[in-house]
Order: sequence, then structure tokens, then C-alpha cells
Amino acid sequence: MRLYRMVMPTSSAFGKITCVLSLFLFAVCVAPAAPAPHKNAYFVYVGTYTEEGSTSQGIYAYRFDPEGPTLTSVGLVAPSINPSFLVVHPNHRFVYAVNEVGNYTGKKSGAVSAFAIDRASGKLTLLNQVASGGADPCYITVDISGKYVLVANYTGGSIAAFPILEDGRLGETSAFIQHTGHGTNPQRQEGPHAHSIDLSSDNRFAIVDDLGLDETLVYKFDSSRGLLTLNDPAFARAAPGAGPRHFAFHPNGKFGYVINEMGSTGSVFGYDAASGVLRPLQTISTLPKDFAGPNDAAEIELHPSGKFLYASNRGHDSIAVFAIDQNKGTLTLVEYSPTKGQSPRNFAIDPTGRLIFVANEKSDSIVIFRINAQNGRLTPTGKVLDIAQPVCVRFLPIE
Repeated sequence: MRLYRMVMPTSSAFGKITCVLSLFLFAVCVAPAAPAPHKNAYFVYVGTYTEEGSTSQGIYAYRFDPEGPTLTSVGLVAPSINPSFLVVHPNHRFVYAVNEVGNYTGKKSGAVSAFAIDRASGKLTLLNQVASGGADPCYITVDISGKYVLVANYTGGSIAAFPILEDGRLGETSAFIQHTGHGTNPQRQEGPHAHSIDLSSDNRFAIVDDLGLDETLVYKFDSSRGLLTLNDPAFARAAPGAGPRHFAFHPNGKFGYVINEMGSTGSVFGYDAASGVLRPLQTISTLPKDFAGPNDAAEIELHPSGKFLYASNRGHDSIAVFAIDQNKGTLTLVEYSPTKGQSPRNFAIDPTGRLIFVANEKSDSIVIFRINAQNGRLTPTGKVLDIAQPVCVRFLPIE
């Protein structure tokens, strides 16, 4: 047992201590307190296009407190060429991005970049970069185990998987599959165009939308070796010329949803988790009946509650809001909400489920809307982020 002896100060020393303590307390009382981040604060990472006249230089970030909401720019966190689509590793230590280019090291390929995250500043440090295996990779995801990155190559019409090494770097390709064939539109479906790749919640199946083939393909995913093999049946077919683009699972795992870019429609599927089979249930337009202008549908996302589905329209420049029948999975239109910008290529619902960040690519802005928890409707918060050619929005908890 350690004993301590208390020594009392002399009267002169006591006076000096009292004076110093008084000055200290005064300083504490009048000095402005530094705002501490809310315990549920986040970094918001934004992937962009950097070429074709853009002023963007790569990946940008913001500090985000949903309680305000308040956002503070961190600025450019990683210089990179066309880091269009991003994904955060489940361990929150790494960010992966596709570099959407058609030529990488002299080959018809894009690239995939691995970054380490500085958890204090949000800055990213490039770990390594590998060839994606096909031109213009446009989508990226990480499997649930955090062992593999999976990529869709748009112009290349292929998909690939890459192992994630212990230090976060990417290894050599573990799987590569080249799609073949074409669709009915000779201008846009002259060949395969893999547009997205997503994994089921049990990590057993990979769902791939191919815009060029009008198919939503299902692959068995071997998460121990990073291998992909076609399921049986191999795909769900879209209407001719629909152009499947992105996919989303319902939180209950019973339904899947596809946004069809060229047809400006949303398709609803029943999903058999045991077999990976998609069964068509409904197709619904993402546009008002009286809209006659050109439009490309882009993004699709479900509210965490599973009650609402959101889909973006580039041309009509809106977010179509749908209510979801919890028993049937089918959609009913709630509203078309203008995005207050041009060409909403991507959007993301924040982790609280209260806000939606809409990336208006052609008006260089991210507009933030509040989500009504009862009916799913969107209301502008008045907060707008100025950023050149935003393509993808992702959230990372600040711990």
C-alpha cells in the first residue's frame, strides 16, 4: 500500500496559488469552448469526375453532424483521376475507388485504388492501384467479410473480384468474367455494359446489372476464395431496351429492386435467399405521365426502415419517392421531388435515415433534403455543398 503525505502551503504561497487559480478559472469561463463533434458525427466522402473540363481533383470530404445538420468542408482528401464510385471497408480503415478511365498503363482498362483513412483528419493515403480488367469501371463494393473488392466495368462489359490484403492493399484478381452479347438498342446496347455489382446479406450471391444485355445476372460468390460462378437460372431479363443500371435489396431480404436507366422504370423482384433466384413482380415508371423530355434514370436506394424507395431521374431532375407494400414488396408513387440541380447521378441516405444527399453532377452541387419518417416525402433543408461534378456519396462514422 502506497502512503501519501499532504504538505500545506505557507500563507505567502497560498496567496500565490489562490491568485493563479482565480486567473485560470476566469480564463476558462470567458474562453470560447471548442465545439466537440457529436457522438454520431460522420465524414462524408464524395467521388467525382476530374476530366473533361472539370475543376475537381479527386475525392473530397466533409465533417457532418446530423443533429444540426452541420457540415464543414475538409477539402480534397485524395488526388485521383475520375474516382467516380467509392466504398468504405467494413472496418472503417480503408476506402476503395474505381478510376473510371478507358486506358490504364497502356491497356483498355480502368483502375481500382485503395486508400488508408486518417481517422482524425479524414484524409486518405493511396496504398496501391490495380487494373480493373476492363475499360471504365463504374461501380465498386466490398464483400461483407471485408476480404474482397468487387468491380463492374462498364465499357469493358465485365466484372472482377480482388482480394484485400491485411494492410488494405489490393491483390491480383481472384475472379474475372467477361459478359458477351448485346441488347436491342444499337447505339447504347451494342455490347455488354456491366453497371453494378451488389452482394446479398448472407454474402452468398452477387447481383450484377448489365445495361447492354437487359439482364440482371446472379452469381454464386465463394467468399473463401473470391470466386464467381453463374447461378441457375443465370439472370432475370428486363424489358427490351430498359437498360438495368443499379440494384438494391429490401432490408427484409425478401425483395430486390432495379433501376432501369434507359427505360426510366423501376423493377420489383421477389428474392429467394436460399437459391438466389429473382422473380419479377412489378415494373413502374419513375416519371410523370406528362413528361415528354429525354431522361436517364440513375440511382436507387431504400430507406433503412424498408418503408420507402427513392429513384433519381436525370432529365426530369427529380427524386421519385415510392411507398413499399411490406407484404408484397410492390411500389406506389408518393411524389416527384425536384432535386434543385441538374442530373442527379447519385444520392445517399444518411445513417440516421433523416436526410438524403443528392449529387447533382451537372450543376456541381450536393443538395440535402429532410425525409419525412411518416410518408417518405422530401423537403429541402437549404443546405447545399458546392463541389465539381459529384458522382458518389459515402458516409464514415467518426469514432
